[in-house]
Amino acid sequence: MQLDNIDKGILEELQLNARITNSDLAKRIKLSPSSTLERVKKLEASGLIQQYVTLLNTQKAGYTCITFVEVTLARHGETPVENFYKSISIIDEVLECYHITGKGDFLLKVATRDIAHYDQLVLHSLSALSNVQHLKTSVVLSTFKYKTKLTV
Repeated sequence: MQLDNIDKGILEELQLNARITNSDLAKRIKLSPSSTLERVKKLEASGLIQQYVTLLNTQKAGYTCITFVEVTLARHGETPVENFYKSISIIDEVLECYHITGKGDFLLKVATRDIAHYDQLVLHSLSALSNVQHLKTSVVLSTFKYKTKLTV
């Protein structure tokens, strides 16, 4: 989809505040409310805007342990990878899952209440997945940069 400056302005504003009213959005991008709404609907229909979400503060939500887990599979190929996707998708603590290059096969971002919760997750969920050969965990000590806004 080819984006013009108005579309880019809409995307910039919505990434900063997805709860902005259509009227306020229209004022910011200097377009009529009806034209603004039409453009937003096109951006949604194209799939460029996937969804609207509320971002929570992990600490205040009670998730004080954030980890990145590198997962190595014992076997590769379409079926083992698809089985891993299916298994990992139902584990609520796994926030993100990336298929990666390098020594590991996947990189997971995991949020747990504390290290004891993470320990139970490893013992009863992650290690228990069929075809998982190795887990390598990195615990987040602090976060210096976190953003979700893309430059368009």
